[in-house]
Amino acid sequence: MTEHARPRPIDDLLAIMARLRDPDGGCPWDLEQTFATIVPYTIEEAYEVADAIERGDMHELQDELGDLLLQVVFHSRMAEEEGHFAFNDVVGSICHKMIRRHPNVFADAVTEDAEAQRVAWEEQKAQERAAKAARRAEGAEAGEGAGAAAEARHSVLDGLPVALPALTRALKIQNRVGRVGFDWPEAVQVIDKIEEELEEVREELDAPVRDQDRVAEEIGDLLFAVANLARKADVDPESALRHANAKFDKRFRAVEEHLEKRGKSPETSDLEEMEALWGQVKRDARS
Repeated sequence: MTEHARPRPIDDLLAIMARLRDPDGGCPWDLEQTFATIVPYTIEEAYEVADAIERGDMHELQDELGDLLLQVVFHSRMAEEEGHFAFNDVVGSICHKMIRRHPNVFADAVTEDAEAQRVAWEEQKAQERAAKAARRAEGAEAGEGAGAAAEARHSVLDGLPVALPALTRALKIQNRVGRVGFDWPEAVQVIDKIEEELEEVREELDAPVRDQDRVAEEIGDLLFAVANLARKADVDPESALRHANAKFDKRFRAVEEHLEKRGKSPETSDLEEMEALWGQVKRDARS
């Protein structure tokens, strides 16, 4: 085989997936999967990519990006089997979209800086969402029923996936409504809102008869407000919380190490001792 005739790695991956999904001798597990059953793996792989980046592990990032690419290939293969689209159609779609959304690179449009490009990008996306809504409206007018008509109504919140992590979706919702003016001008007003929501949580927790649904609702409102504060401070709340999780993990493990030196464990210690060690670990981290 000549150098030019050698298969590309992506062709190898597509062939492997086709073989795994072959009813005649394929893998039983792969064959029984559907779009719905694969979704959790797709989400998990995206998080593992983010984790490798967070840790600066480039070798791990290479592996995790491969795992994420496999998810795209898997979904594309199932769609091809059902006659919807194939992997090359997915690639073609994103190529067309990137060209369409970068007229400053692939056409004659001019953008002054990165912020101007971001604004142009969002305007293009808004136009695409409006076009989708128009297509749905045409379907509703063709007699697809009241449900289709309701879905066809245009909203600034159209196109936000429900399955996004809650903090990420909160941020995107707030960004969308902020662009049409539904936003506090100053971060201090968001802090006031957080204090208001926190007081409502306290009221529900102190109620003579606790309504757990109401407690959950008020805590949800509090978290939504905190996500909004992160946005006003130009902080990604999902990344900030991941960092806080990692910091807590590191510090608690240090507490466990101190306890082990004393011949103890968290189970054989008490809160007062662990709080004291926690303070020591924090001081050590600052020094």
